[in-house]
This record gives sequence, C-alpha cells and structure tokens, in this order.
Amino acid sequence: MTTDTASPNASSASLATPATAADVPAAVATAAAGRDRLDFAKSAPKVFRALIGFDAAAREGLDPALVELVQIRASHLNHCAYCLHMHTNDARKAGESEDRLHMAAVWREARHFFSEREQAALALTEAVTLVADGGVPDDVYARAAAVFDERELAHVLALICTINTWNRVALSTAKVAGTDERR
Repeated sequence: MTTDTASPNASSASLATPATAADVPAAVATAAAGRDRLDFAKSAPKVFRALIGFDAAAREGLDPALVELVQIRASHLNHCAYCLHMHTNDARKAGESEDRLHMAAVWREARHFFSEREQAALALTEAVTLVADGGVPDDVYARAAAVFDERELAHVLALICTINTWNRVALSTAKVAGTDERR
C-alpha cells in the first residue's frame, strides 16, 4: 500500500500552505503565532528608533516611487519576504502600477518600464546590496552620479543602507510576511 502525500486532503489540512488566496490570512496568522524570536523594537527600542530616524532622513528629497523601487529590489535580493510584502503594498497605496512592481526584479530586461534615474538607482541598489560579490563597480557608481546630484546620491546610498539593515533585522528575527506592525 502506498500513501499519496500530495493528496488534496493532506495539503488542505495545513494552513501553513494556503490552497487559495482566501486561505492566506489564516496562514499568515498561524505563521505569526508560531514566531518565537525576539521583538527587535521592544528589545532594543533606542536602536529601533535610531534606525527609523536614519530611514526617514534617507528618504528626504527622494521621489517616493524611487524609494519604494529601491526597497523592493533590495528586499528581492535579500530574500526578505516581510519587507517585500510591506513595500509592494506601500508602493500600490502610493499609486505604483502592478506592471512596474512585477518588472522590478527583472528591470534590466524591462528597462522601458523605468526612468534613467530609476535604472541607475536599481543598479546601485544591486551593487551595494551584493557588495561582497565584487564591490560597487565604477561604471555603476558613475551612472548614478550622472543622474543624481551629490545630495540625492548620498540619500540614495543611505536608503540602500537602511533597507539592507531592515531586511537583516526582519530575516534575523523571522518577521512574517503579511504582517505589518506599523499599523
């Protein structure tokens, strides 16, 4: 006798793997209830507030659409589902199109969806996020420096640093995609 572990009854019994979009809220609640790592904001409130301040300062003067694209792309690269979910929702609320959200991970193949500034910021995001793989190449930096003034470039770099920090905090503390404690 064999057991069919892929049967519909076996998978529908577990909310950890939703069968339909309607099952997602219950799966998120189950995952959040099972989370057993520290709450960073409560355990290190001064550090958390400093990071919020750094994040807010980094965004100053930058186009909100650019901010979300940078955060989305870094979250893709870092495999941070929590931040990816949060920032794609933020982008939608700010009026971002589904097409651009879908194309952000493959922006080089879909350049026509993104402005020159956005492309330069996305390339810089990738280089800084993956800095251990080869640094920030001169051509990537030069491209960004050509489309952003020094202040803007400093803010884009700071933004990239903040989202990479947020990604690492979320991943280290096993934040659950679909939850958003800002609410």
